[in-house]
Amino acid sequence: MDASHQLPWIPDSFAALYQGQRGKLMVLVEELRARYELCEDLAQQLMPTAQALHHDDGLAEDDVLGRMQAALSVPDSGLREDEAGWVVTRLAELLRW
Repeated sequence: MDASHQLPWIPDSFAALYQGQRGKLMVLVEELRARYELCEDLAQQLMPTAQALHHDDGLAEDDVLGRMQAALSVPDSGLREDEAGWVVTRLAELLRW
């Protein structure tokens, strides 16, 4: 059984960012949980900004998500590149885009 099945509060899509080829976690569970909570919270917090860019500024959904990806992918964001991608994917899910 891979590690993600032992972590029901963390989506498999996020746990996969921290798993090796055989499904073994490459970080401590506490670190995984902290990183997940950070990324989930960030996706939730970005919703109003993304909605404003789309509705108020008239940007297409893909353009908004592209801008979010670019902003989150810079080294100073504090996120790994794969985490940034996960946050943007989660943001799109939350917005139903």
